[in-house]
Formats: sequence, structure tokens, C-alpha cells
Amino acid sequence: MKLVDEIYEFYRHKLTGDEEDIDMLAFAFLEELTQEDLLNIIKDLDKQELYDLVGVYLIEGLKGKFAQEEYGQRKIPNFQQRNFH
Repeated sequence: MKLVDEIYEFYRHKLTGDEEDIDMLAFAFLEELTQEDLLNIIKDLDKQELYDLVGVYLIEGLKGKFAQEEYGQRKIPNFQQRNFH
């Protein structure tokens, strides 16, 4: 994804790349975007990138749901809900 490549190139020597840095960077970036900006980014995605985006959204959403409620006898420990706006 071109956008990810551009952000990575800009920040790769400024951050450690750990999960906390990546979350902070992503959330700060998202806060600056309008709905129109987001839709334009989505329009520029190719088919595989769009599938990947929706796939990650579904996976993270389902992980959150299963972590909030017991699924049978199993509960997923230490899940931290992420706010993806």
C-alpha cells in the first residue's frame, strides 16, 4: 500500500517500530483525516489491499467480541481493545 510505504519511510528512523509506536502513529494519522480523505484512500486501494483491509477489520472485531464474552469454556486473556475510529 503506497500510503503505508510513505508513512514508513518518513518515520522509520524516528520511531522504534514497537506496537506502541505503531499504534500511536496510526491513531495520530487517522485523527487528522476526514471521512472524505478516508474514502479517497479506500478508492485508491487495489482489490487485494481492500480485501486485506476488510479482513483485518473483521479479524480484530471478532477477536474483540470473543474476548468480551466467554466462548464456551474458553476466554481469550489479555486482549486490549483498539479504537480504529
